[in-house]
Amino acid sequence: MFTYTVRRVFSLIPVLIGMTLVVFAIIHAIPGNPAQVILGQRATAESVATLTKELGLDRPWYIQYVDYIKALLHGDLGTSLRTRGPINEEIWSYLAATAELTIVAMFIAVVIGVNAGIISAWFSRSWFDYAAMVLALIGVSLPIFWLGLMEQWVFSIHLGWLPTTGREDVRDPVSAITNLYLIDTLLQGRFDQFIVVLKHLILPSLALATIPMAIIARMTRATMLEVMKSDYIRTARAKGLSMFWVVYKHSLKNAIIPVLTIIGLQTGLLLGGAILTETIFGWPGIGRYLYDAIGYRDYPVIQSGILIIAAIFVLINLIVDLLYVFVDPRIKYTK
Repeated sequence: MFTYTVRRVFSLIPVLIGMTLVVFAIIHAIPGNPAQVILGQRATAESVATLTKELGLDRPWYIQYVDYIKALLHGDLGTSLRTRGPINEEIWSYLAATAELTIVAMFIAVVIGVNAGIISAWFSRSWFDYAAMVLALIGVSLPIFWLGLMEQWVFSIHLGWLPTTGREDVRDPVSAITNLYLIDTLLQGRFDQFIVVLKHLILPSLALATIPMAIIARMTRATMLEVMKSDYIRTARAKGLSMFWVVYKHSLKNAIIPVLTIIGLQTGLLLGGAILTETIFGWPGIGRYLYDAIGYRDYPVIQSGILIIAAIFVLINLIVDLLYVFVDPRIKYTK
């Protein structure tokens, strides 16, 4: 197990390096000079040339790439071309905001999706089964931008229950410790701020959870239906065990492997694909950070942001692979 884990971790290195090369090549092929974007259209050619040289963009691309890799090996993500600030310090608050949003969204998706799939399989071909699967199909099909706007119109504008945008009350900002505001407010004993932050999280997390919730529900139902036809399940029911115990103790444990895979993939996708949700709800996450960087041709921010998202994605998949062993003892990683 330990040997397998170490080998998998080291195998991620060439994958991430290859990803940096591809991203570096693509973003440098984007038309436009970052110096021109920063200075504006009215800037003179001399000032653009001077800033281009100051930013090091006049050097060959392969020299820029080698310098970028050298900095990465020293733990330096580079300097933003737009703000001139170190990316190491800037990016964490954005990444933490997206991580908090993703965790809450996936918690909602897993709790509702898994239980909806279980109940649908338990009462197969019932009205609940049909209704749940129709809702799951609608959930996969709904555009996030439309759902987000409808949530704002109903719960913020019409009913006035929840805030429309933002992450906190700007009149009473959260004192950041970890930049995970739910945790920070609890650490400081500010339960009033905790409720405010939680209210800001509800609408964007519900919008973000819709698609993974539907996918998890459908996958859980499919795997549970297959497992519940097994001989050992019929034996357990013949022994007089309650249906609840049979489903949640025996069936779910043997049906959870494909569901875990889906949960891992969806978590990684949400970390990098929440830009629509973050834009609609004014959420200061990594998606908005990268979107603004693309507009300004901020190459170091784009490269480092995508690298971090990719690294988190592959690490989540590694963790899911390792969880298989704990869920199903029959799985052994010996090489």
